[in-house]
Formats: sequence, structure tokens, C-alpha cells
Amino acid sequence: MSRRVPDQVPLVVEVEDSVVTVRGDLDFPCADILRVALASALDRGPATLTIDVERLTFIDSTGLAVLVHAWRRGQEAGVPVTLRSVPRFLASILDITGVGELLARPAAGVDAVSA
Repeated sequence: MSRRVPDQVPLVVEVEDSVVTVRGDLDFPCADILRVALASALDRGPATLTIDVERLTFIDSTGLAVLVHAWRRGQEAGVPVTLRSVPRFLASILDITGVGELLARPAAGVDAVSA
């Protein structure tokens, strides 16, 4: 059984056209929320899919797996999946795990990494 720690921020996912905005904690208990939203966005056949993670506060291995799964689905469909407004903590995790090599990020200074 899993319990949320009181200071955790629940995950909020908003989808608008080809941009999926993620806020809060992306962890095991709520990863399916984002997985379903990304699958739905990819099913609509966009030219690109952007995941805005500026307000993401935490990610665990399950959350990383959701991002990798979206990248794979995008590759199969010919849809580039990119991250926008990547917080420093996430940029470090992406680089350490190698996931950053899969998901495109804008060049530094172009909405790439936020504080």
C-alpha cells in the first residue's frame, strides 16, 4: 500500500493541441495519468509533441519510464517528442540516466533549462 507524504504535490496534466503540461510529482502512484494523456495526444497524430515540465517538482523511475514510452511511441509514429522548460533537477536526472539523449530539448537560452 502506498501513502502520499503530506508535502508531495499531486500530479496535474493539461493537454492543449500538441503540448502536454505537467505539474507536480510524477511518481508511481500517478504515472498512468501522464501515460494516458501522452498516448491520447500521440493518437491525434500531431506533427510534434511537446512535454512542458517547467512546473514538475519530482520524478521517479516510473515517471522516467513514462517519458521513454512516449518517446518510443513517437518514434514509431514519426512524431518527435520534445521537452520544454526542463528544471535543473530533471536535466541532471536525464543526463545521468541517458534519457536526455532520447528526448530533444531546445538549445540553451531557448526555453531549455529553468532554475
